[in-house]
Amino acid sequence: MDRPITTLFMLMSVDGKISTGATDELDFDKDLPNIAGVQEGLHQYYEIEQTTDLWSFNTGRVQEKMGVNTKEMPTKTPVSFVLLDNHHLTEHGIRYFCARSQQLVLITSNADHPAFHVAEENLHIIYGETLANALVRLKKEYGCERLTVQSGATINELFLRNKLIDYVDIVVAPVLIGGKETPTLIDGESLQSVGELTKVGVLQLVECNALQDSYIRLRYKVVD
Repeated sequence: MDRPITTLFMLMSVDGKISTGATDELDFDKDLPNIAGVQEGLHQYYEIEQTTDLWSFNTGRVQEKMGVNTKEMPTKTPVSFVLLDNHHLTEHGIRYFCARSQQLVLITSNADHPAFHVAEENLHIIYGETLANALVRLKKEYGCERLTVQSGATINELFLRNKLIDYVDIVVAPVLIGGKETPTLIDGESLQSVGELTKVGVLQLVECNALQDSYIRLRYKVVD
């Protein structure tokens, strides 16, 4: 394979939501710890997260929501990060991830992105490439063999439609969220014709584990 093996790793509700609502003020990381019956088992998701691949894919929009543009500089972690971003991250946000990452690879189509003004040895920029081509370069130029994807619903759809997901690893929280505007695991444009069914992801169950406090972990291999 000329690109990294990818695993979509997400926390979702029983009805497939990956956020508590449709606004940036609502977020699983901020809100689930405050919900009785959900908070008790939430630690299991974060413990599993610590065992995922040492290359992690995310988006500038998600990280902006997490406050990286204003956070104090972190300590170095063993993880290398890949961020897809055009306009959500500031210079501070880029420097934050340089401080946190072994390697930081930014994928952007914005020629004026603040990252171009940051001089850090571990910062690399892939400019003007499709997602598929960027992943090929990620493996060839930076040695990324396996990549955990933890992006938003629209980018998850981009991975799906371009056949760029190899495995799906889901932790299901015992909660129903609802709301048609609330992001789900895969959003983006709906399929419009029978011919487009070639773009769906067919899954084979690899593992199903009942965790504590009514949480479930589901692991799938994408077979088509």
